[in-house]
Amino acid sequence: MSRVLITGATGLVGGHLLHMLINEPQVSHIVAATRRPLPPMNKVTNPHDPQLSDALTQLTEPLDVVFCCLGTTMREAGSKEAFVLADYTLVVDTAITGLRLGAKQMLVVSAIGANSKSPFFYNRVKGEMEEALIAQQWPRLTIARPSMLLGHRESQRLNESLFAPLFKIMPGKWKSIEARDVAKAMLHEALKPAGEGVNILDSSQLREIAKAP
Repeated sequence: MSRVLITGATGLVGGHLLHMLINEPQVSHIVAATRRPLPPMNKVTNPHDPQLSDALTQLTEPLDVVFCCLGTTMREAGSKEAFVLADYTLVVDTAITGLRLGAKQMLVVSAIGANSKSPFFYNRVKGEMEEALIAQQWPRLTIARPSMLLGHRESQRLNESLFAPLFKIMPGKWKSIEARDVAKAMLHEALKPAGEGVNILDSSQLREIAKAP
């Protein structure tokens, strides 16, 4: 894993992952495409545009691995159309960019309950996103399906504040997970020397992988 692309680097999981990538010796260069500019960082190129897809179209150099940590909520998005843009369209655009530039591996943050046939809009869009990426036939695709994410946000999400105590005591895959553990597990999976096809990891699996030295 030498040259990587990451989208969602300003988010909860993506922020942790970006700093892990910077400190990872096997990563020589990081392209962090964002809507707003990032501060200068070692090894990082930051194409940015309020229309993230426009920032992605600027990319021309080859890539090896793609990480996508994009995600929002209906409340933050403000409308179904805006939610689909953030959680489906821009994720697929990230993947298309990676394939165009030769990447062989993609790792993406989805959500527990993702299902294209779900009666719930949020879960349905997440499931449709996963199916779109699988249809691209990546040599290696890792889908992380965390439960409620824990960690510091600039603006706290109301539902997460209300339900956080409950999710901390939920069993197995439903138990909440630290965002940094999701990031650590994604990096660990990207660095594994073997593994092809589609690999879907829930919170309990992500937590176990994150414990690895």
